Amino acid sequence: MFKKFLMISLGLATLLSAYFLTANWFFYHQISIAKLTVSDIKHKYIFNEAATSSPGLIYVALGDSLTAGVGTIDYQDSYPYLVAQKLAATELKVTHLNYSYPGAKTADIIYNLLDEVVLSQPDVVTLLIGVNDAYDRVDSQKFRLNYESILKRLTSETSARVNVISILLIGSKYSLWPGYRDYYHVKSIALNNIIKELADQYQVNYIDLTDSTKEYSLTPDYYAADGFHPAGLGYQYWAEIIYEHLN
Repeated sequence: MFKKFLMISLGLATLLSAYFLTANWFFYHQISIAKLTVSDIKHKYIFNEAATSSPGLIYVALGDSLTAGVGTIDYQDSYPYLVAQKLAATELKVTHLNYSYPGAKTADIIYNLLDEVVLSQPDVVTLLIGVNDAYDRVDSQKFRLNYESILKRLTSETSARVNVISILLIGSKYSLWPGYRDYYHVKSIALNNIIKELADQYQVNYIDLTDSTKEYSLTPDYYAADGFHPAGLGYQYWAEIIYEHLN
């Protein structure tokens, strides 16, 4: 009887493992065949360049493909550009710098981007990072150490108003299969709890995009062709929420 139970358990475990491996392959295959690219490789944007009433403001957006605007045809439809545009609406001179690239994780921010961010001495920073850590199953403790390292440098080596943005639940039901989606939802929540704790510890502003966008997360029109990165409409919604809660 025990032997039969063991065989059934092993069989179910094998099927479950095969399902998740297939779901994982399908998810990345959908992203691959869509061949989405960064819509604009330009790094620096200046709004109201002729304004002389004040020294202006430097806004840095730091992150991965979501910050790079992957999913849009034009970078002007990305959330960082839209936030910068809103900041410049009062005729203030705003210099917007984007430090991001597809696939970036917290470790990549530390080793490839953070030095340049500090050197730019920004006034405002938005940090959206962690989606790739979740999907690449980065250990939670390693994530905490990396994220804290980023915040430590931003808060000690710049005078910027730092805004950290929660990891979103993104991916349509066509790209994230049942079970597979739930697993990464749980993983994202766990990492968001770490971000919240560190935001409190370092006294930086935490912006919750996860709950605000949950109702849209399964809507097909919300996404670009890969079913994962938002289309312009999605980024526009993000920008409105971020700007509304910006420090």
